[in-house]
Amino acid sequence: MTSLPGWRPLALDGALAAVVAVLLAVTVLAVPGAQALDLAAVLVGAASLVAWRRAPLLSLLVATPCMLVLALRVDPGPTAAFPVLLSVFAVVLTGRRLPAALAGAVFLGASLAGNLAAAPDRDPLGILQDTTLLLGWFVAAGVAGTVSRHRQAYLEQAEQRALEAERTREEAARRRAGEERLRIARELHDSLTHSISVIKVQAGVAVHLARKRGDEVPAALLAIQEASGDAMRELRATLEVLRDPEDPGADPASGLDRLDDLVKRACSAGLPATVTVRGERRELPAEVDRAAYRIVQEALTNVTRHAGGGAASVRIDYGGAELVVQVEDDGRATPDEPPVPGVGLTGMRERVTALGGRLLAGPRPEGGFTVRAELPLGDRS
Repeated sequence: MTSLPGWRPLALDGALAAVVAVLLAVTVLAVPGAQALDLAAVLVGAASLVAWRRAPLLSLLVATPCMLVLALRVDPGPTAAFPVLLSVFAVVLTGRRLPAALAGAVFLGASLAGNLAAAPDRDPLGILQDTTLLLGWFVAAGVAGTVSRHRQAYLEQAEQRALEAERTREEAARRRAGEERLRIARELHDSLTHSISVIKVQAGVAVHLARKRGDEVPAALLAIQEASGDAMRELRATLEVLRDPEDPGADPASGLDRLDDLVKRACSAGLPATVTVRGERRELPAEVDRAAYRIVQEALTNVTRHAGGGAASVRIDYGGAELVVQVEDDGRATPDEPPVPGVGLTGMRERVTALGGRLLAGPRPEGGFTVRAELPLGDRS
């Protein structure tokens, strides 16, 4: 019945009960002939308001007889009905209209009969008018409870509709994303797969003819043949992920277990490169493993394209809390003429940021370029 957290509703209800008890006690004590029973009825009836929010029916069952005793014995006026009115409102708010109507009828009927019998010298019309006014208050309490209940139901329905709409939007977004992944997978399969297959076949044919003639196969041709095979393997793995990103059985993308092959291909393509591994090699989280491999791959590609014949060194540091990947070259980049960041560096930075790591990329003071990625490994406890 309330959205207030913790102890606040109970404190508010306690304060309300205390205020009502004081007001009724003052009224009772001002009436000549008031007795201890009347004061006890005031205290018990007011104390029942502490439970009007959590147990409204109990509050009504306690407040109605107590206030009725007070009304018949002392007749403090309409103020005696306040605890009953609040309890009626609370009971109607929970949807129990019949108990509220019965309590109101009992209180009004007994008060009317008692006042008529106890004060024969009073004007019956005045007593009837007071009872009619009190009846209006009870009707108002019931109407207020009904309106509040409908409003509460409306708000709950609105919240449910909002949640359902949010779920629908999320499902629609997932469906559109899935359709887009399938479209991209089809496009990659129909275009890029075909092109790489042609490169692989042509390189294989060239290698076969060279060996058949007894000629020495160029290292660059062998590198093309091997690179095209790896590209086909990685493309198939990427297509599997695009088609079903939640399939745990899909072929994993490349990781640091293939780092030596990557460096060998770079060397066969004419790029002198070395690898240094520090720390104890161990199994890494899949996303960190893939990101580390892709960073080295992109960095070596950039060295081949932009370093102008320089050499590259790859260093992998297995730390306790992070994996450090560093690729340096001694090419022609200088602090005075830094290279313009391209798609490759942007992609590396996005990968590292997505893992909560840090990427440092820039020219070295002595010449050349450095790419350093610090990838957190997460909680290993």
